[in-house]
Amino acid sequence: MRTANRVLGMIKRNFVDTSKDTILALYKSLVRPHLEYCCPIWAPHYNKDIKLIEGVLRRATKIVKGIGHLSYDERLEYLGLTRLDRRRIRGDLIETYNILNGVYSIPRDTFFQFQSLGLRGHDYSRKDLDWTLKNLVLVIEL
Repeated sequence: MRTANRVLGMIKRNFVDTSKDTILALYKSLVRPHLEYCCPIWAPHYNKDIKLIEGVLRRATKIVKGIGHLSYDERLEYLGLTRLDRRRIRGDLIETYNILNGVYSIPRDTFFQFQSLGLRGHDYSRKDLDWTLKNLVLVIEL
């Protein structure tokens, strides 16, 4: 987190061009990797940690010329970014989908316990579950 703040400060001090394209490219390549490093393992769940991480993104969106007066959510929408906590949830769902569909060579039984019929205590068939997961991932991508 400290490194991400330092890099963001360096960007703010040293770059004169604060257009949308420039700041987005710099943020995505230099700052965001520091914020997302090991998030699947760390998975911050305390509000204070989440606020600190989101604060870096909040500061980054204020750097863009001409949108500092907008609210945080409006700035994110204008820049085409999503909140970092939603990115973490999306990543978790994608990993779950990949494990369930055998993309990785990890046995599903390591992470999930299925009943003998392939169900986990609900009325959906296995086919319905696969369809639901695929559509869930598609909805999150939108």
